[in-house]
Amino acid sequence: MRMLFAIAATLVATAAVDGATNAAQADPYRWCAQYSSKGARNCYFVTLEQCRAAIAGNGGFCEPNTFYDGHPVITAGERGRGARVHAR
Repeated sequence: MRMLFAIAATLVATAAVDGATNAAQADPYRWCAQYSSKGARNCYFVTLEQCRAAIAGNGGFCEPNTFYDGHPVITAGERGRGARVHAR
């Protein structure tokens, strides 16, 4: 029982440290869509045109992402194949 508790405590501590590290990283996406009807926010747009297309017909507006860091966006699938960088 002690061994199980020790393993569980280690996993929780590791997850907390990993989560804190990832949260401190800046966001590589330049634009956010703020949807007016539901108050939802989506900050996964590289270009303003992508953001505008997402809000078209839904209502809302696009605004600059305050957490944008200027780094290129590399998708998970591209990391293993000689990472390509998306143009902005």
